[in-house]
Amino acid sequence: MSMNRRRLVALSLSLLLAGCASIQSSRAPNASLKEIKTAYVQRIEGDGYNVNQTITAQLNQLGIKSTTGSAEFPQERTDIIVTYVDRWMWDITMYMIRLSIQIRDGTSRAILSTAESYRPSLERRSQEEMVAETLDAALKAQ
Repeated sequence: MSMNRRRLVALSLSLLLAGCASIQSSRAPNASLKEIKTAYVQRIEGDGYNVNQTITAQLNQLGIKSTTGSAEFPQERTDIIVTYVDRWMWDITMYMIRLSIQIRDGTSRAILSTAESYRPSLERRSQEEMVAETLDAALKAQ
């Protein structure tokens, strides 16, 4: 095998193994997410990308009346509280590499469902697409 061909094979393998997108989700035993009508999205400190507003807008589009704020608990009782952790990277432009969403009970804050989406640079998605796929996985977690 020639040296150029070996390099090409090695480069191809490294690109294939370098980073694969993944979406993972899980749900607490006996947790029912079918009757959700109201939600509160807790904005994390330092969120410079307004991810909380994107989550809130998408929940509203799904028919779940949603509000957002920085307080740990909403002013009015809601069925669920949504928390999240976003991670951003630089590769020519800033992009969201990872988003974790937790669906919590509106009273106890116990985690009912969680989902995480990971998208490396070559498989990056817009903030809206990352929120949509992660939120969908959290709401439909098995």
